[in-house]
Amino acid sequence: MSSIRPWRTIERRQSRQIMVGNVAVGGDAPISVQTMTNTPTEDVGATLDQIRRCEDAGADIIRVSCPTAESTEHFDRITKAAKVPIVADIHFHYKRALEAADKGAACLRINPGNIGDSKRVAEVVRAAKANGCAIRIGVNAGSLEKDLLEKYGEPCPEALIESALDHIKLLQDHDFHEYKVAVKASDVFLAVAAYHGLAEAVDCPLHLGITEAGGLIGGTVKSSIGLGSLLWAGIGDTIRVSLSAEPEREVKVGFEILKALGLRTRGVRVVSCPSCSRQGFDVIRTVEALEARLEHIKTPMSLSVLGCVVNGPGEARETDIGITGGGAGKHMVYLSGVTDHHVQSDDMLDHIVRLVEEKAALIEAGEASAFDPHAGPQAANQREAAE
Repeated sequence: MSSIRPWRTIERRQSRQIMVGNVAVGGDAPISVQTMTNTPTEDVGATLDQIRRCEDAGADIIRVSCPTAESTEHFDRITKAAKVPIVADIHFHYKRALEAADKGAACLRINPGNIGDSKRVAEVVRAAKANGCAIRIGVNAGSLEKDLLEKYGEPCPEALIESALDHIKLLQDHDFHEYKVAVKASDVFLAVAAYHGLAEAVDCPLHLGITEAGGLIGGTVKSSIGLGSLLWAGIGDTIRVSLSAEPEREVKVGFEILKALGLRTRGVRVVSCPSCSRQGFDVIRTVEALEARLEHIKTPMSLSVLGCVVNGPGEARETDIGITGGGAGKHMVYLSGVTDHHVQSDDMLDHIVRLVEEKAALIEAGEASAFDPHAGPQAANQREAAE
């Protein structure tokens, strides 16, 4: 069979590229994953603690609310301490945008039409240009302009797109072009239709999101359907999964969506069965434990965990490391898709974690070939230790 698989190919929409701090957004840059803090921004310590957890989860960009003068007073302490670009979320008060730009914001989330007359827009644009800030226009179905609601009668794709184009024009009238745009809605159909229409109308990067998606499970499902369908169509340059959950969870779900589509790889991609009475070990509990213990692995690799030999060997052939359940508490371990050695149930978790950590270290050192099961001494030592 040919190694070329056209049915896996996603052709991304061609957008121009902007910079959010040191992160490229749009063009051929990797699709970035964002989240947003939920601590009071004036509590710098708590906000930075949350930012650290999001950074550890892999966040490329983090948004922080700036609704008051108190929230921007020490904003520079946050932007200086953060390892990733910080977006200042501004809704109505243009002075917060000026303050955040002066204190290190990499991007301002603002709708130019919401902050007053053209003079205020001009001030924000000057501050953004002076400080190298990008701007993210954030249209939301829940806060559409009154005149658009009167015109269309209800939130609809045409209303969201018109709102976005109106805000874009305000920036372009002031010769500002370092912007990205979102047209979010909680309704999956509405959001997807709006993004498709906007993608045809503009060439700027698009920030994807299904807003107010819900809790961890429901919100993950809604976001996966909405964002997944858009990304599959090649639309989207940066994403945020909006969950009523801790922000680092949003980051993890975002990466899982991108990993499922082959758009980004980070950490361990686990292939596992739903389990049945044929299982040779407790698959559910094993996968839960492995996911928890392998969270620290950032190196891309794949791990298959299958409870029996029905589909196990086939799945294991496609992954870097695999295990299939066997009888009498003795299970087969696969390395690089090849059967290699057995491991007993009592040693299985520690053994698999050790194999993944070793593989990650070898990949990072540029020595992945040393993990080849046919390489000799190392494979033999692993077999001897396991058996």
